[in-house]
Amino acid sequence: MGSADSTRRTRPRLPLASRASLALRDSGLNMHKTPQQLAEAAAAAMHARDRASLALGMKLLKVGPGLASMQMAIREDMANVHDTCHGGLIFTLADSTFAYACNSHNKNAVAVTCMIEYMRPAYVGDVLTATGREQGLEGRNGVYDIRVENQKSELVALFRGKSTQIKGEVTDLNK
Repeated sequence: MGSADSTRRTRPRLPLASRASLALRDSGLNMHKTPQQLAEAAAAAMHARDRASLALGMKLLKVGPGLASMQMAIREDMANVHDTCHGGLIFTLADSTFAYACNSHNKNAVAVTCMIEYMRPAYVGDVLTATGREQGLEGRNGVYDIRVENQKSELVALFRGKSTQIKGEVTDLNK
């Protein structure tokens, strides 16, 4: 009689590349998407549902893995009592840019903390551009810096956002 080990049937093992492909498929990731394609797909899905940014006239200029750039023209109805752009609206531009950057990996991510330093005022007629970059992503936690400049490339504000990834994906890539 043979030992239990010699009579046990074994399944043939798939090559490592095939096992990795199956693991990625089963995890919901589409292997044929580049990081740039992931970022673009996530941004398109977000943009379709981002009512606040659209209401403020924000335009998404650029998105990539861990980065985003948005623009907002300062309208008359955005002025505060000092005839400058309300700081909350500058924050909103930076925060929206942060959202696109931290969700660019197609993993749902939300803000944990945000802070902003206002460097100079923005005025009615100014066009602000916010550019955000991932500074670090470890596990589920990310840190992003957003620079807000006016049309003269003058620094208006510096924003830092910290994010955490939550369950789910921004968009289903298998549809």
